Amino acid sequence: MGTGQANVKAYNRFLSRLIEKDKVKPSWIVSHELPLEKAPEAYKNVDARRDGWTKVVLKPGMKK
Repeated sequence: MGTGQANVKAYNRFLSRLIEKDKVKPSWIVSHELPLEKAPEAYKNVDARRDGWTKVVLKPGMKK
């Protein structure tokens, strides 16, 4: 059974290569900052690889 977690090592290698080739800037990787209550929506969009959903930072206590 999967845990819903990404293969972090593979993901980091992939991101490192993109950064090295000037394809992305590290500050661009975070696409959304959302309140913790929006976690289910965030996971759904990232898992579906919806356009514009690259990395989400969940912030407890953030106003909606």
